[in-house]
Amino acid sequence: MASVVVILAAATLYGGLHSLLAAHAVKRVLEPKLGRAYRLVYNLVAGVTLLPLLALVPLLPDRLLYRVPAPWGWGMAAVQAIAALAAVWTLRQTDVLRFLGLRQLAETAPLPPNRLQVRGAYRWVRHPLYFFSLLFLWFSPVMSQNQAALYAALSAYLGWGALLEERKLTAQYGEAYRRYRRRTPMLLPWKVSLWWGGGETNGDAAP
Repeated sequence: MASVVVILAAATLYGGLHSLLAAHAVKRVLEPKLGRAYRLVYNLVAGVTLLPLLALVPLLPDRLLYRVPAPWGWGMAAVQAIAALAAVWTLRQTDVLRFLGLRQLAETAPLPPNRLQVRGAYRWVRHPLYFFSLLFLWFSPVMSQNQAALYAALSAYLGWGALLEERKLTAQYGEAYRRYRRRTPMLLPWKVSLWWGGGETNGDAAP
């Protein structure tokens, strides 16, 4: 139980730091100082500070909760592989270099605003990267106490991040995003009509 408390506390600190760096007030202070490198530095800090959190899982005392036997475990691993590939596919729908912060360094002129994505995986859920991440985490065929604590914390953080992102996207895209939000679930693709091409998907809506 002590390991779980340590992991949850570390995850809370990580989530707080990540949310602070993503806050508009902090961005207004740091972006003029870092210039075009802001996005890249943000991603590097997020990635580097995540490593100690991940390291706690094997380093702290742990116990096995379950190990799903074959062939069911193979099926769960297959879902994980599909989720990982789907996340890559989703990233390819966006400007990956811009997402990483590399395009900002390569371009001398200011980049145009991002367009609102409503196609591909975005026609099923508004935050497909978060959805595929949750699938990958919870379909692990082997689960330990430390893993479960970390995955629960990361899941809560993804949910919180989605809510914060909703506010930002609504402010950025206005009525276009509100229409998209009304017809498309946030995290779970429960609207069957959208799976087979139903609903409005008339291209990428500009703000």
